[in-house]
Amino acid sequence: MSSTDIVLVRNLLKVYKGGTRAVDGIDFAVQPGEFFGLLGPNGAGKTTTIKILSTLLKKTSGEVRVAGYDIDRDPLSVRKSIGFAMQSVGLDDLSTGRDFLMLQGLLYGLSAAEARSRVEELLDLVGLASVAKRKVGTYSGGMRRRIDLVAALIHRPPLLLLDEPTTGLDPQSRLAIWDYLAHLNEQGVTILLTTQMMEEADRLCRRIAIIDRGLIVAEGSPDALKADIGGDVIHVTVASKDEALTDGMLEKARSLVGSRSYVREATISGDGLTLKTADSSAAVPDLIRVLDENQISATSISVDSPTLDDVFLLHTGRSIRAEETSGGESDLAVRSMLGLGRRE
Repeated sequence: MSSTDIVLVRNLLKVYKGGTRAVDGIDFAVQPGEFFGLLGPNGAGKTTTIKILSTLLKKTSGEVRVAGYDIDRDPLSVRKSIGFAMQSVGLDDLSTGRDFLMLQGLLYGLSAAEARSRVEELLDLVGLASVAKRKVGTYSGGMRRRIDLVAALIHRPPLLLLDEPTTGLDPQSRLAIWDYLAHLNEQGVTILLTTQMMEEADRLCRRIAIIDRGLIVAEGSPDALKADIGGDVIHVTVASKDEALTDGMLEKARSLVGSRSYVREATISGDGLTLKTADSSAAVPDLIRVLDENQISATSISVDSPTLDDVFLLHTGRSIRAEETSGGESDLAVRSMLGLGRRE
């Protein structure tokens, strides 16, 4: 961390009423011009963190500086320095796209001429000039997300905060948003986004911090984090030949293959195993033989290069996909206020 960081977070703690630690003493920094991602499942602490950065949520303790300003001492300067697009798109459905953006520009203190010029520039940038006279309520989901994003950029902020910007979009709209965000970053806009999508983090972010249960468990470039795993990743689904598969059987399978020389690490994942190996071509035949000799069937085997999901699994012991249907952080806050614990 240095004095040039556009985002500086030290020992950030957020404890909700009831004692639930949504963010548990995390540290990270973002350099000007970076595309930085907070990657993790629902309830991991991503949205809580980004709301604190945007001054929408009070921290419990720690130091947070955004664009050089302390979020507690000078929140107004922080707000002037950021654009923030939240998970829920907040638009005026009765306004036209052009009028909506004009209003945002005027609210940010631009003159009418400045706002008009900036609106036309942004409409062209995201390909919405042809529908600028239509009411926002008639826009598709992808168009609504694009108009919401450019509204956050109307005042030319140096830092753009995005909370899961493509959740719920169709693949075509998602790709369009990704291209747009990459273009913004190339133009010098620093972007910090939260996501639970491995592909999104891998494609867009130069550096990521993986967050789980309020803690940052790994940080680095996507390529470096995957390289740390080394070798190939084998996913094998197993079944007992004579009885129902049990946790004990899975542990037995993990112990059997984990002792083989070609296995660097063996982790139970769902109804199977995830193995980090140095040589998958030599590993697979022996893996099948060892399991078969112990009355365990390998019902499916796949070999892949390491992914960010494998990185998450390595550091947390489970797949991020297993968390995607759990309640999010808004649900966590409500449950905490009611005296209920975090869902496991």
